[in-house]
Amino acid sequence: MSELNVTSPATATPPPPSRGRLVFIDVARGVALLAMALYHFVWDLEFFGYVAAGTAGTGGWKIFARLIASSFLFLAGYSLVLGQWPKLRLGGFLRRFAKIAGAAALISIATYFAFPDTFIFFGILHAMAAASLIGLIFLRLPALVSFAAAAAAIAAPFYLRAPIFDAPWLWWVGLSETLPRSNDYVPLLPWLGPFLLGLGTAKLFHTRLAAALTRPPKDGKGKLWMKPLLFGSRHSLAIYLIHQPVLIGLVYLFSLISPPTLPDPKQAYRSNCVAACNQGNPAVPCEAFCGCTLDLLVDQNLFDSLNRGEINVSTDERIARIARQCTMNVQSGD
Repeated sequence: MSELNVTSPATATPPPPSRGRLVFIDVARGVALLAMALYHFVWDLEFFGYVAAGTAGTGGWKIFARLIASSFLFLAGYSLVLGQWPKLRLGGFLRRFAKIAGAAALISIATYFAFPDTFIFFGILHAMAAASLIGLIFLRLPALVSFAAAAAAIAAPFYLRAPIFDAPWLWWVGLSETLPRSNDYVPLLPWLGPFLLGLGTAKLFHTRLAAALTRPPKDGKGKLWMKPLLFGSRHSLAIYLIHQPVLIGLVYLFSLISPPTLPDPKQAYRSNCVAACNQGNPAVPCEAFCGCTLDLLVDQNLFDSLNRGEINVSTDERIARIARQCTMNVQSGD
């Protein structure tokens, strides 16, 4: 592979796309797939009650999930340069885009029927498809422009949130003041950022990275452990689509043999309420708010019905009235 021609970081020209697959890209994607499966396994354990409510969405596991999503988007941006530079191969791009967008639509439909209140309307595949379209604009621009745009995308949710983006048809942007409920919410902002970082990195450093990371191991060492990662990477979309149904099915079968020890329903309600409240970027202290709602639900003989799933929290006016009353009580210090 020829050396990268660099006049300045802003005008660096990446090499032509490599023939065949690059091992270091496949290994990185394979590791990301393994990490994703591990995280989803923890989510499944939480869903069935084997670990505490809120485990997968808080603390280190929340950071872990964000790192996984960032790695997938970074690699997608990097791969866009390898596949579409210096000449855009529109047919190949459209075929890949159709696969990703189609898979994203399939996930939305499936999760709508499985989890109607928290279905995936804009998850990692939706973000990847949208970022790929936007990435076409940056292929012809200097790498530093990609880095600057990535920084702006990551910073945007900290400064540009506004009530207008609370409209459901704008949730995909990522600037709503109240975070929507979803089992996988990866809005365009800030998640366009990792994609553009990958794109810019490929434009600047691909030749050097490829030369440093594709040297064959001596005496075949290292090939055996890489085979599962390479296989996973080369079938990443299929694995993404089937791994969670398989994992959740296995946990379900295990639950039939060894059911989880169910927590006290009031404690479970409080934990779930606090976890959901914290994810929603609340304006009130979550512990106090959830304690208040629990007390009112019990006082009004609604708790048992809610716990049995007989009350729709999204549409029941009694629940909305309790939420409003507790918000006012907590804000006033009562």
